[in-house]
Amino acid sequence: MSSILQQNFEYKAVEIEEGTVATFSKGFGRPLLLLHGYPQTHATWEKVTTVLSEKFRCIVVDLPGYGQSPFNSAKSCRQNSSKRAVAAMLVKVMEKLGYTDFNVLGHDRGARVAYRMALDYPKAVRKLGIIEIVPTGDMWDKFNADMALKAYHWTFLAQPYPLPEKMIESNPIVYLEATLTSWTKSKSLEPFSKTALQSYRAQFSKPDCIHAMCEDYRAGATLDRNLDESDRKQGRKIECPLHFVWSSHGFPAGTGDPLSLWSDWATSVTGSEVDAGHFPQEENPEATLNAFIPFFASGDAKLS
Repeated sequence: MSSILQQNFEYKAVEIEEGTVATFSKGFGRPLLLLHGYPQTHATWEKVTTVLSEKFRCIVVDLPGYGQSPFNSAKSCRQNSSKRAVAAMLVKVMEKLGYTDFNVLGHDRGARVAYRMALDYPKAVRKLGIIEIVPTGDMWDKFNADMALKAYHWTFLAQPYPLPEKMIESNPIVYLEATLTSWTKSKSLEPFSKTALQSYRAQFSKPDCIHAMCEDYRAGATLDRNLDESDRKQGRKIECPLHFVWSSHGFPAGTGDPLSLWSDWATSVTGSEVDAGHFPQEENPEATLNAFIPFFASGDAKLS
């Protein structure tokens, strides 16, 4: 059973030096790059892309190392898991698809790639949508007992190879489904479609994908955090308009005032809360669409 995007979108495997990036495209108008998070794949966008593709040219990808986007080797996985490296790869992918400037919408780990892309490639990113994260450095700073219990995966997945990989590989589907369930508002798998769940389960059957996910979090605890701190000291800010959506029962809500954290990182910030757990695009797709369609559509004539 293939995902809805695999069935209805144009698939293209884009080859870059670091590996192959799976892309799924549909629609007309301003290009909109959609970046998924952990522990998911491109399929997380199934419930919103039909509507989005009526208004924008949607380009949905599996992040490098995830899903159908393998790195060339375990060595390149280690070297290219920082958000700066992943952002650079995806800018190359978009250029190969014919897009030199575009909007970006990211959830979870994809949102971390998205804001790094906006910082490093300000001419490429016109507008930035962020779902359910605060900046990496701020997230680490906000860790307390409650946050550490809820977001234990930040420290678990960042442990040295191969401990987390081997522990997850011992029963990957139980680990995956426990993670998904615990982060939803309903504490169930109900928000996830059958095709999306199949895509997530297939990913967790691949040791290389599990390794790439752990390397993602190892980078988050080291390289990504250091990059954020360097940018903070230099006073660098995201120049494009940023709209931030957080969930009533998600991780950023536990930081106190998540919108104010983004105000320190960008020159133009708007935001709104939606009723959901950590996966608003799957738990409350209507509210997610209502939050982002006006933002991405404003100021842009529809392109053909």
